[in-house]
Amino acid sequence: MDLGPHAAFIWASYAVVALVLAALIIWLIADGRQLRRRLQDLEARGIRRRSAAHSASQDGTSG
Repeated sequence: MDLGPHAAFIWASYAVVALVLAALIIWLIADGRQLRRRLQDLEARGIRRRSAAHSASQDGTSG
């Protein structure tokens, strides 16, 4: 595969994109874990989500 005189620029661009994508994926995973820990901490303190209380109080009928 001959990329011509711009091969270094092309490979560097691919490398930068790969690094940015990897950083975004790592950031999303870390953020998700942090949010999960925060939710567990809040639930351990007795603070529940409103959506969980609402769905538990419904009797199963629609309307």
